[in-house]
Amino acid sequence: MFHTPYEAAPFSQFTAFDYLPAIQTAINDSLAEIQKISKNYKPATFENTILPLAYNDLRLERLTSMFFNLNSAATTPELQAQAQLISPLLSEYTNDVRLNAVLFKRIKAIYRKREKLSLTAEQCTLVEKMYHNFMRNGVHLRQRKIRLREIDRDLAALKLKFSENLLAENQLFFIHITNPIEVTGLPNYALQMATAEAAKRKLEGWVFTLEFPLYTAVMKYADNRELRRKLFIAYHKRGANDNEYNNEEIVWQISLLRRERARLLGYENYATFVLEDRMAESPQQVNDFLQSLLEQALPLAKQELKTLRIFSKIDDFQQWDFPYYAEKLKQEEYQIDDQQLKPYLALDKAVQGMFAVANKLYGLHFALTDEVEKYHQEVQTYKVTDAEGNYVALLYTDFFPRAGKRNGAWMTTFKDQYIDLQGNDSRPHISIVCNFTRPTATEPSLLTFNELTTLFHEFGHALHGMLSKVTYPSLSGTNVARDFVELPSQLMENWCYEEETLRLFATHYQTGAPLLIEWVQKIKEASAFMEGILSVRQLNFGFLDMAWHTYPHLERLESVHLFEQEATKVTQLYPPIDVMCISPAFSHIFSGGYAAGYYSYKWSEVLDADAFEAFKEVGIFNAEVATRFRKEVLEKGSSEKESLLYKRFRGQDPTPDALIRRAFGE
Repeated sequence: MFHTPYEAAPFSQFTAFDYLPAIQTAINDSLAEIQKISKNYKPATFENTILPLAYNDLRLERLTSMFFNLNSAATTPELQAQAQLISPLLSEYTNDVRLNAVLFKRIKAIYRKREKLSLTAEQCTLVEKMYHNFMRNGVHLRQRKIRLREIDRDLAALKLKFSENLLAENQLFFIHITNPIEVTGLPNYALQMATAEAAKRKLEGWVFTLEFPLYTAVMKYADNRELRRKLFIAYHKRGANDNEYNNEEIVWQISLLRRERARLLGYENYATFVLEDRMAESPQQVNDFLQSLLEQALPLAKQELKTLRIFSKIDDFQQWDFPYYAEKLKQEEYQIDDQQLKPYLALDKAVQGMFAVANKLYGLHFALTDEVEKYHQEVQTYKVTDAEGNYVALLYTDFFPRAGKRNGAWMTTFKDQYIDLQGNDSRPHISIVCNFTRPTATEPSLLTFNELTTLFHEFGHALHGMLSKVTYPSLSGTNVARDFVELPSQLMENWCYEEETLRLFATHYQTGAPLLIEWVQKIKEASAFMEGILSVRQLNFGFLDMAWHTYPHLERLESVHLFEQEATKVTQLYPPIDVMCISPAFSHIFSGGYAAGYYSYKWSEVLDADAFEAFKEVGIFNAEVATRFRKEVLEKGSSEKESLLYKRFRGQDPTPDALIRRAFGE
């Protein structure tokens, strides 16, 4: 593939303008191979049809993974311009393949006799997924294929424009403050970030932006209520402002096109189409699931909010007051807060602690390497090996915010694991990207506890990718059902709350003193603090997502804002805010892969709570349980049905009991 150590991505060999011709060449090569497979005069077999298809577009996958991660983590105007050309090209390519009736005829022939063939479970899964992917792309349709192509091309362009607008909105907004009275309550790290931001703009005082570490610090600690209000409103109306970056029309158009596509394929709505191959099989099942959790969470949330209102002594308690007073109440009840904890949660040590957990669970070792190229100077690269010293994976870490990098945290696969046609185990290349507080002249990067769980969360995804042990690339690693993919990531968060874990790395960055045992206990006690309100917030997003993808009268929609308010009224705890509109910035569902799938965070919480109880019953670093989770979940990708994999690990189907005990104390 690439003539580099470990076949790692050669970023320096590509300018922004090199990707388009390289991708075009890879597409042409892939289509030529498709033509060859399609025109084979011999009867279709697994070996002459399914197998070459499974490996056909590996170069294209490598190039696009490089390009789109750069466009998310280190974009430039040039990359954005190229993305406008590349995205529709890829959409056309996908349709060229999956609307190829001659090719599908061969796949269909194998699918129909699959049970009579001597296929492994993984081979059978590959055949079934390939068949259903073609069917779900409309290969069986006749006249409507042209319209499907148009829809996919338009969706690709709209999703890209959505992301670009959101990035521009994030970078456009700032608040400049020069009066020290207006920044009281803010911790030193936040003031230092705001000072540095001001200096970048050649301004005195402090500049506050929507970058997540700074935004969350203001919401939690700023005594200045008006500053909190301004930042909260700005964050929650991104993409809904009266400017060139408004996403409201785009959100509506994406939803309409998704519904049209689903209906062309014979589905009532887009959610029905999506959920057909998920663990939750229908919109009704998802809505019932969300409603059942809401019935548990809402009474608790209302009581928590009542408590906060009394505590705050504010009559008109608003959403921007919640993080601030929740943090104050948490400090009062548990005598623990982020400012106490941060000196013990240095990022570098936390990363080493995270690696130590992976070593204790799975025998993995992580060593910095300079053999592998980086896409940015701040990226660190690790060679991952197992207990016997065998090469397992490459891991890229990219932790700090910068211009051209979108908000949030995510895991990316630069290269999937698979067994190549010569029988060699081709190992994966994985990246985790976050936006943590930068080191300063006097302090290393220090994490809040929430940032610590974010780090472990993304590392859980990374382990899912790195430990993959399947044959075919499309079934590898995190290529699983969306409502299963969050299990390894959310499960990994649980270790953050355990004394045995924190003892591995939580020491004061200056003195080396370990985190006090009573603080560890308080962290665990406080882990469910305001769980009711936080659960309702997540459920709010889930209901909104389902509304966009099930509402039968989208063509009559007059206001994104009013639609959103109606869709989420069952979760409303606070007075409505007229200018607030989150759909135009809801990137998970409008530019990411979570459309009709945001419920999966809560769905996976059921799985992760149940799974972690298997560890707690015998010890959180129990080798037997860890090995079973690795072999039955982390190694298997989607080589078999996810429900079957989970049951093999746990010995039973998951139940919500563990989640209810953890979240609501029942």
